[in-house]
Amino acid sequence: MKDFAQYKGVYVFIQQVEGKIAPVSFELLGKAKQLAAALDEEVTAVVMGCGIKELVGELETYGADRIILIDDPALQSYTTEPYTHGMYSVINEFNPEIVLYGATTIGRDLAPRVSARVHTGLTADCTKLEIDADTRQLMMTRPAFGGNLMATILCPDFRPQMATVRPGVMERAEANPDNRAELIEYNPGFERNDRYVEIIDVIKKSSCSADISSAEILVSGGRGVGSKENFKLIYDLAEALGGCVSASRAAVDAGWVDKELQVGQTGKTVRPKLYIAVGISGAIQHVAGMEEAELIIAINRDETAPIFGVADYGIVGDLNKVVPMLIKKLNDRK
Repeated sequence: MKDFAQYKGVYVFIQQVEGKIAPVSFELLGKAKQLAAALDEEVTAVVMGCGIKELVGELETYGADRIILIDDPALQSYTTEPYTHGMYSVINEFNPEIVLYGATTIGRDLAPRVSARVHTGLTADCTKLEIDADTRQLMMTRPAFGGNLMATILCPDFRPQMATVRPGVMERAEANPDNRAELIEYNPGFERNDRYVEIIDVIKKSSCSADISSAEILVSGGRGVGSKENFKLIYDLAEALGGCVSASRAAVDAGWVDKELQVGQTGKTVRPKLYIAVGISGAIQHVAGMEEAELIIAINRDETAPIFGVADYGIVGDLNKVVPMLIKKLNDRK
């Protein structure tokens, strides 16, 4: 085995947009603390942007031992080249042993470019991370073959070990106002080159459906809903509850809803306070994405459906009768 003694610590890329830290970054800090404890190392948060020094206190509260702040006008909005240059420079300067990114749109764009530039491996969309006690290697587990099996991947020959992690999978770090972190203000210098792009416009989505991984209430529809038109019941119930719509893979494959709403091993992992599964059989691939919800309610006319095995409450009946009754009851109480 190669000598990697100069590589130390678990680093987390902190995703921020307009000065707001993405929820997955707090989840990664929580997991990084566990990994660092197993290695007897420290956790370093790397945050990039422009005019974002006020985020340092928040990251300190959520468990970072050290914070590397890169503040530069070139990082005002996320674009690939300057952020890649920033992360590459951090890795080249500080030699981390592990680097974690959220498997978000930004993380999935940034991480592979950084891995190529530093010549190391990258395991994408991980759902489990552990340290091998004998080798100190990071064991990175992710769904494979359409979610039908889980593959554990190692990076024995290169450093740092890098992974993107699916939002909603890891436990969010606990806030500790007494925690203190070392602050390093670092700037590698940014010079525009032919890989820079210019942002012409930013179009924001007003619906919360695009971020189901952070929703507190989800109403999820499956094959049993029957049709795209019938999915209106799911939207109506979600609206009555003040929640968001999600779906099983079967509903997405049928073209009834967008892929971004899919819950499961090949979709998103969610941890809402309330998850209502409507017309969902409860295949293991779907259950893996929602079983950590605080309260699960299943509605299905098949009393033997596996979903009832993970539900806290179950309603056996025709969803076309049950759901309208629930909507009416909720609306009457308003």
